[in-house]
Amino acid sequence: MAIVFNPADYEELRRHGQDTYPHECCGILLGTSQAEQRQVQGVVRMRNVNAATPENRFDFDPREHLRVQREARERGLEIIGFYHSHPDHPARPSQFDLDHASWPGYSYVIMSVAQGKTGAVNSFELAEDRSHFIQEELAVAGADL
Repeated sequence: MAIVFNPADYEELRRHGQDTYPHECCGILLGTSQAEQRQVQGVVRMRNVNAATPENRFDFDPREHLRVQREARERGLEIIGFYHSHPDHPARPSQFDLDHASWPGYSYVIMSVAQGKTGAVNSFELAEDRSHFIQEELAVAGADL
């Protein structure tokens, strides 16, 4: 599987990580999904409602999640994935990420934000048995990453 961003949405994702540093950012990816590719057509910033440890954990407000899901349907889009940042840590899933990932068949985009600057951005899909993540290709239309 591959996930493809347009340049504006990719930059919005990266900017969100920088704007919330040193806390984790989180959000939802809207778009369409075909056989071997997910096409991002919207990045929706979510509030990180984790007040206890926002520097290394995030939580969505369930009502906000439902609102985004409803608005996506109204626009003819679907939720195709989720994203969050890892402040001062690599852009790869942690054990905590694996333990709390709920849905196979979605992209889980993770970006590293080191000292306030977004670095690597990687995407993963949760295996069907939920035992591990599988790295997937991440592309930006018209750009070489």
